[in-house]
Amino acid sequence: MGIREDIRTVFDKDPAARSYVEVLTCYPGLHALWYHRIANLLWRWRLKLLARLVSHVSRFFTGVEIHPAATIGRRFFIDHGMGVVIGETSEIGDDVLLYQGVVLGGVSLSHGKRHPTLRDGAVVGTGAIILGPIEIGERSRVGAGSVVIHPVPPDSVVVGVPGGVVKRLGEPDSPLDHDHISDPLGNEMDALEKEFAALKERFETLVDEHRRRCTKCPVDMDEN
Repeated sequence: MGIREDIRTVFDKDPAARSYVEVLTCYPGLHALWYHRIANLLWRWRLKLLARLVSHVSRFFTGVEIHPAATIGRRFFIDHGMGVVIGETSEIGDDVLLYQGVVLGGVSLSHGKRHPTLRDGAVVGTGAIILGPIEIGERSRVGAGSVVIHPVPPDSVVVGVPGGVVKRLGEPDSPLDHDHISDPLGNEMDALEKEFAALKERFETLVDEHRRRCTKCPVDMDEN
C-alpha cells in the first residue's frame, strides 16, 4: 500500500487522468487519502487531538472529511471528492470507488459501531447517503442520490429513497456505466401509463357496445 499504487489506481479508475504530475497536483481525493493515512496513524498512536487536526486541515484543502479512526483498504479512490464525509466507525475494503457528495453516516449516539461497512469493489454514486452500521456487499453499486438504510447483498445494484435492490449483477460491468442502472420510479410510471392506456381502451369498447345496444339512450357519451 504505497504512493505508486495510489497513483496507479487513479489511472485505472479515471479516464481523465493524463499524467503523473496532473494526478499528484490536481486530485483532492488522492490528497485526502494521504492526509487520512497520517491522521489514522496518529489516532492509533493515541495522539487523537493531533489526528483530528490533521483531518481538519485535510477537509479545508480537499473538501473531503474522513474521521481519523475510519478504516480504509487498498486501491481506494474518491473521484471529484468535494463533500464526501466518512464517519468514525466506517470500514472500507479494497478497490472501493466513491463519487462526490457521498456520506457514510451514523444514526446512533452510541460509542460502538454506528457507520457503514463497504466491502471490496463497492461503488457509491454521486450524492448517495449510506446510514447506520449496515454492510454494502462485495462489488455492489449504490446509485446516485440514493439513501441506503438496509444491508445490501453482494453483486447488487441499489437505487432510490430509501434504497432498494433493483438488479443483481452477473459479469461485472464498468463502474462508470451509471446509465445502465435501473430507474424504479420510471419503471413504475411506465407500468401505470400502460395500465391507464389499457383501461381507456376498455372503457371506449364498453361505450361502443352500449351505443350499439341502446340507440335511443338519452345520454350522449361524447358530452363528457
